[in-house]
Amino acid sequence: MKEKRNLLTGATLIAAFVIWTVLIQCIDVQPVGQKGTKIGFAAFNVWFHQLTGVHMPIYTVTDWLGLVPIFICMCFGILGLVQLVKRRSLLRVDPDITILGVYYVIVIACYLIFEMIPINYRPVLIEGRLEASYPSSTTLLVLSVMPTLAFQIDRRVTNPAVRMAAMVFTVGFSAFMLIGRLVAGVHWATDIVASVLLSAGLFMLYQSAVMYVDRAKASDRSRNGI
Repeated sequence: MKEKRNLLTGATLIAAFVIWTVLIQCIDVQPVGQKGTKIGFAAFNVWFHQLTGVHMPIYTVTDWLGLVPIFICMCFGILGLVQLVKRRSLLRVDPDITILGVYYVIVIACYLIFEMIPINYRPVLIEGRLEASYPSSTTLLVLSVMPTLAFQIDRRVTNPAVRMAAMVFTVGFSAFMLIGRLVAGVHWATDIVASVLLSAGLFMLYQSAVMYVDRAKASDRSRNGI
């Protein structure tokens, strides 16, 4: 079943993220960061950072565009709240929206955990300060939230043009943000890799949960002869 494949894929990606995080702290760790901070995969990270350089205008643009996934989260939050008010029960809110809310909370929790427990620091100072860099929080937010927009529109909208537009926007925006954060020079390359692994894993788990609920509901309807 597709939900089981997605569950396995998601779990594998999360496991890969955990292994990647461990390797970051074990392989080629050198004090090559700002103020002598230690960075894993130092030779590769320094090489890539020197290759791209630092482009603060790109950083600024992608930083502001990070508000887009936050706006999308708010829209789905409002949708869930409207359903809750109208239907007067959390159990009557569409299950995929309830699961989506839990998913967003998990994404935010991941962000906060790595802010409190820095693995790497940025290769540049931001306003003269060291900031946690691993994983890239903006990349994590974008790649975790944007696919849910396309997924939900595909579920709720029948117009093929709207569905295609949502998919094109999701892919285009996500690719722009991923490449932008990669070449802006405000993260180590390994920070971006970590964000891709974690966000992809979380999204696959979210998809699997929704598909499981869909199958359970279909099974109930079949048993009840609906």
